[in-house]
Amino acid sequence: MSEKKRSTSKKDGAGKKGKAESDQSDDGAPESNGARPAGTNGASRRAEELEDPPHPPLAPGVRYRRILLKLSGEALMGRGQYGIEPTTLAQIADEIIDVHSLGVEIALVLGGGNIFRGIAGSAQGMDRAHADYMGMLATVINSLALSDALEQMGIATRVMSAIEMHQVAEPYIRRRAIRHLEKGRIVIFAAGTSNPYFSTDPAATLRALEIKADVIAKATRVDGVYDKDPLKFSDAVMYPEISYLEVLSKGLGVMDATSIAMCRDNKLPILVFNLNTPGNIMRMSMGEPIGTIIH
Repeated sequence: MSEKKRSTSKKDGAGKKGKAESDQSDDGAPESNGARPAGTNGASRRAEELEDPPHPPLAPGVRYRRILLKLSGEALMGRGQYGIEPTTLAQIADEIIDVHSLGVEIALVLGGGNIFRGIAGSAQGMDRAHADYMGMLATVINSLALSDALEQMGIATRVMSAIEMHQVAEPYIRRRAIRHLEKGRIVIFAAGTSNPYFSTDPAATLRALEIKADVIAKATRVDGVYDKDPLKFSDAVMYPEISYLEVLSKGLGVMDATSIAMCRDNKLPILVFNLNTPGNIMRMSMGEPIGTIIH
């Protein structure tokens, strides 16, 4: 082979290598949202552009750039006793979108208590591991429901499951989750940690630490952390702020002790607020003095 042919061959090889590298996303996996096969028409290109609009810069006055929002499954029931109430789901989705429009990167973890709670199944004689796996599947149902509500309003989402089920959700990959957030998508983490004996509280804490969230925002049915259950005791006193150690030493049941300890060890603040008050997700993201801050 002549010197000229060898030079041309090397250039062709380098060009192919560069193209292959450009087809990879930042996490090393093929980037499905950016690459367009030959023959893609204009309508498909426009659909892709609508799916991932430019992520707005962080609005002035917003306190948290990236939040992990923890919702209980019961929050989706509304006034019902079981399942998902569509009006309530739409209201929650609408509030999340309002915050997202300010440039806040939002990840969510949902419980499954509105459908099935593993510890309750165990109390009725089921094997605890089997019951917990059923509870994880309940969180997947809730995650898909919220994802649909958000996408009906024009917001791109990704459901990432700790238990692989490729037909309905992406497998959880940390770097890919961060990339989704950076692209302005709302990420919903489903199926807990995939391990029995752990509730969705440790799952929310773990995911918040992995994605480097600025805060865990735990939405509840009460205004914050109290010295005793305010739904049972009218003289319960709310703490505007409290330390991790106090929560653990006083046995306050706002989150699992495992979650509180993980947040303490990694200096991750927890903000507990009332989801039933309209606009509280927005107030929380703006740093207004609502609820209780655990730090």
